[in-house]
Amino acid sequence: MSHERTITIADDGPIRVVTLNEPQRRNALSLETLRALDEALEEAGADPRVHVVVLRGEGPAFSSGHDLRELRSGDDAVHREVFDACVRLMQRFEEIPQPIIAEVDGVATAAGCQIVAACDLAVASERSTFATPGVRIGLFCSTPMVALSRAIGRKRALQMLLTGDPIDAKTARDWGLVNVVVSPERTHDEAIALAQCIARSSATVLAIGKRAFYAQVDRDTADAYAYTKEVMIRNASEPDAREGIDAFLQKRVPNWH
Repeated sequence: MSHERTITIADDGPIRVVTLNEPQRRNALSLETLRALDEALEEAGADPRVHVVVLRGEGPAFSSGHDLRELRSGDDAVHREVFDACVRLMQRFEEIPQPIIAEVDGVATAAGCQIVAACDLAVASERSTFATPGVRIGLFCSTPMVALSRAIGRKRALQMLLTGDPIDAKTARDWGLVNVVVSPERTHDEAIALAQCIARSSATVLAIGKRAFYAQVDRDTADAYAYTKEVMIRNASEPDAREGIDAFLQKRVPNWH
């Protein structure tokens, strides 16, 4: 599939920058866009040169969510195709080994807000807003609630879902939807700086850690410890663990394998 119609891809060293590139449509998530983004993340996940992914939107909106005209003109088969693709994409965020950072400068609504919640980290500009307004148009944001409720908790998620009211960037930070809020002119640089900070570590170890985080987060405490203990035992035998410990003890920069 060609990405150029809906997204663009560029590499900045070990950082892959994926940009939703339909500003005139507020980066609406058509079926074509969902599939292109899923393919782009799959490709990034399989590329050992990529250590971190930054996902951003061109123009005044990060993403306005699903393409409502596409949903309105489609039948049940089209709706199933769209939401199958959406769920596949959301699972991809968790599955690929690289951390994914959402870079948000503008509006992130409905499935656009869902993407922010599904990313591992998020940087937002002060002018960004976040909303799940589907209830207002008769299409409740049921799939966005999955990522949103896990990111910000039940009461806050239900407030957004039941009212449709937007929250500002500082509220999103306070609620745990985003990590950092900066001025619009600094948003991209901040996202790249965060990505560079992460990319300094071993890509192998980052992948181990991301996989373990999502595998343990919904387990009870005893089960989570039992699982992560085994992860650490295996991790300790990795060449990069040995190299990292040696570098620390020898007060030098590690040379990751």
